[in-house]
Amino acid sequence: MAYQAGGQRPAPRPVPETPEAQAYLEDYAGLLEGVPFPSVVVDHCWDVVLTNSAFRSLFREVGPHPTAMPGDNFLRFVLFHPDAPGVLGDHEASWCLPMLAHFARTVEGHGPDHGLQAIRRDIAQDPIMEAAYRHGLPHWIRAVGEDAVEQDGAVRPLLHPDPRRGTTECRIVVETSRTLEELGCARVTFVLREARRSTPRERRTRRTATVSHLRVVPAAD
Repeated sequence: MAYQAGGQRPAPRPVPETPEAQAYLEDYAGLLEGVPFPSVVVDHCWDVVLTNSAFRSLFREVGPHPTAMPGDNFLRFVLFHPDAPGVLGDHEASWCLPMLAHFARTVEGHGPDHGLQAIRRDIAQDPIMEAAYRHGLPHWIRAVGEDAVEQDGAVRPLLHPDPRRGTTECRIVVETSRTLEELGCARVTFVLREARRSTPRERRTRRTATVSHLRVVPAAD
């Protein structure tokens, strides 16, 4: 994967700025901070509205990127940030392809949407990602089944920067309250499991992981 994002990231879709909405989100931020697991509130484009300390700690070693920081847009981080494989274990199969499939389904379910269209343009500018989106993704979904597109309940590997966590897994829990739903948002929590010992090879991969192409499409000759 070439890890590009087509220039400057467009402004996030704003959450309605009524006093009631703002007060709710301020209180919800306090609730989120009390959760021990990484948790984030996102809109339908995965633009980040709120995060807690555990989420920020999980991605604390991620380097700067102009368009794909995990605290700005989590989908862009998964697809475009070169440091993503260093935190998201088994990056392609467990994170990139499921989220790419989820994005494709979201695009189908929405009318014209500036945020979704901007992400789609960025995918199109990466030849490998575009090939995966158009050709590899349908093949992958047929192979693993439609359930793989679902985010809620999925168990995915993580490489936590805290050595007490290390190589571990998380269960993704997606939930929304009535008010969050009215704001077009959902809360995503990564419920961490007990750490398993990482091998020297896994530790090396975490430090140096990059992806040159997606395996669902052939590498260039």
